[in-house]
Amino acid sequence: MYPQDPNAPIVVSLKPSGHRSAFKIVLSVIAILIAMLLGLIVLLLIGFETGPVGLLIGMVAATLPVPVYVGLALWIDRYESEPLWMLATAFFWGALVAVFIAFLFNTASSVMVAVVTESQATGEAFGAVISAPIVEESAKAIILFIFFFAKRDEFDGVVDGIVYAAMVGLGFAMTENIQYYGRAAFSEGPGLTGVFILRGTLAPFSHPLFTSLTGIGLGLARQSKNTFVKLILPILGFTMAIALHSTWNGSIVIFGGAGFLVTYVLIMVPAFAIILVIVIFALRREGQIVRQFLVADMHGGVFTVDEYNRLCTITGRMGANFNAFTRGGWGHWRASRQFHQTASELAFHRSRIARGISSADAQEREAAYQMALRDLLQRLR
Repeated sequence: MYPQDPNAPIVVSLKPSGHRSAFKIVLSVIAILIAMLLGLIVLLLIGFETGPVGLLIGMVAATLPVPVYVGLALWIDRYESEPLWMLATAFFWGALVAVFIAFLFNTASSVMVAVVTESQATGEAFGAVISAPIVEESAKAIILFIFFFAKRDEFDGVVDGIVYAAMVGLGFAMTENIQYYGRAAFSEGPGLTGVFILRGTLAPFSHPLFTSLTGIGLGLARQSKNTFVKLILPILGFTMAIALHSTWNGSIVIFGGAGFLVTYVLIMVPAFAIILVIVIFALRREGQIVRQFLVADMHGGVFTVDEYNRLCTITGRMGANFNAFTRGGWGHWRASRQFHQTASELAFHRSRIARGISSADAQEREAAYQMALRDLLQRLR
């Protein structure tokens, strides 16, 4: 299961059967092709509105800052990093699938209301304040609920919910901004610079912020053992996401620039600050999980007291990684990070079992994590 080269990275993996693996590959390829097709349709529709030059300008302006925003969102996930394929799936779901769903239903609802009321302005207002919050938050939430039910071993709590939600929101915002930037490139008014400052600088985390409320609800539900709490919190989080999204859109549509500024200062900034406080407490909880479920390994001699203490805090892990780099270079730094990740995986694996979330391969996973930790410690020492 593990490489014989002492310098090669150790990865804990439990391989499914060949038939099951092939079936997953086929489904994955089909899903990727469908998502790409939907994204291409959205880009073509945007291109019809903005023209090819506007589309190109919008794509460049929308994608350039994305790596920075993604890096900031992933920095939150300090203890147990989520699988890259799940993070990528969340991002491209938002960028390709959720945008298509939103474009389809928002356009249809706006046209219907405009026809019924014989007012295009009413239709546009309905689409922005009523339809968009419901449809967009629903479309983004779908992948979160899929992860919640299908990947119970990778959706452990609030931090995971926020990280996945942020990735979905950033993907959605990127594609949406292509339209806004492309439209602004050759239009009168604030122009591309003004729209970029508004959407890319002042409010780049609006979509991740909205969807994070759904992620927090799912994360709290995962952590709870109360059946009522498990049912009500995801619904409450999803409802709050729609309400905040509607308030944000409504402030601009109904009250214009003044409403935007007031809502931004009095609602959006405090909401963002509250999310940061929730992240801090959620990270503290994850540190306590690591401390609680790895203390037996420390007493059993697997970890030294110093190694154990460093594992249980973010600053301790950062210091250990820095020391590993100065002592052994890039390879040692990677081994240190892999050691921290594997230790966290083991701790959260035991936490899930303690909360009654188990799997048929629980004992095999336990043994695999322990073996990987011993090999990594041997290299690091």
